[in-house]
Amino acid sequence: MAKKKEEPAYAEAIAEIERIIGRFRNEEMDVDSLAAEVRRATELIASCKERLRRTEEEVNKILGA
Repeated sequence: MAKKKEEPAYAEAIAEIERIIGRFRNEEMDVDSLAAEVRRATELIASCKERLRRTEEEVNKILGA
């Protein structure tokens, strides 16, 4: 069985997204890595959104909302 890759902590994911965006804005990405970098940023964004959704659910459960 393939082992599931561990997701970075939320703050680490945000920092990586910011680094990717920074490299893109500063034109530090070459064409060969652009698609991979965009794919990685998209994965990280989806992961962060899911974490926020789960956290909101937990908080609402705790508060009885």
